[in-house]
Amino acid sequence: MPRILAVIAILFLGLGQPAFAQAPIAAPTERVETGIVAAPAGVIDASGAAVAMGTSGIGLIDTFLRADVVGKSVMVILALASLWSWTIIFNKIFLISGLKRKAKKFEQVFWSGQSLDELYQQFANTNDHPMSAIFVAALREWRRAFEGAPLRESLVAGVKDRIEKAMNVTILRETDGLERQLGQLATIGAVAPFIGLFGTVWGIMNSFSAIAARHDTTLAVVAPGIAEALFATAAGLFAAIPAVIFYNRFVAEIGRYTNQLDAFADEFSAILSRQLDEKIR
Repeated sequence: MPRILAVIAILFLGLGQPAFAQAPIAAPTERVETGIVAAPAGVIDASGAAVAMGTSGIGLIDTFLRADVVGKSVMVILALASLWSWTIIFNKIFLISGLKRKAKKFEQVFWSGQSLDELYQQFANTNDHPMSAIFVAALREWRRAFEGAPLRESLVAGVKDRIEKAMNVTILRETDGLERQLGQLATIGAVAPFIGLFGTVWGIMNSFSAIAARHDTTLAVVAPGIAEALFATAAGLFAAIPAVIFYNRFVAEIGRYTNQLDAFADEFSAILSRQLDEKIR
């Protein structure tokens, strides 16, 4: 019995040895071959896509040059609108800051104690800002009231009314000059996003047209149209956002400056009215 078991064990080990010996040889061969074949395919595809993207390019200049007539027209319009809005913005910044500085200097001279005649001779030919223009218009009307016959008490009310009207008309004329071109800023801020949206829709339509023509949805086919669409959106926002921000700022600053002019006109009207009453007595 022990001999039979020993023989069976020897046969079992002899038959099983080839199976265990062959397994380590077959498995690595399959893994190595699979890795060698599959890896280069992925590398080739990735490098091919990278080369395609690098060749086509999606920069701003490339996007503009690749666009059709409609896309280029949208981009040019938005670029001109942005350039014009920034021109208006810088012009208004310098204008308003200069007028504020001149108004402050004029008020210092006005309240320095000089006579009205001296101030009139000083600013009659150099009324280059609204506050001095209001002063000159009011005092000119005041001096006309004393030309010719002596002023009667019955005419005082009419003189006061003419002085106030002269100052109000001057304020309206000067503020109208300040508000000039603000409507253009408002128009650019309102219309530019819609022009950009039109360019966005047009670029997406070009992407779908390229997909239909090539029967392919890879990134190299879709990217140019999407880049054109996003560029139009960005250009529209770039033109609209500064225009809206500075429009609101200028409206607020001009409103405060107009209130300052109104306050000066009221104070000067009270001074002239008091002097008229003193001359009649």
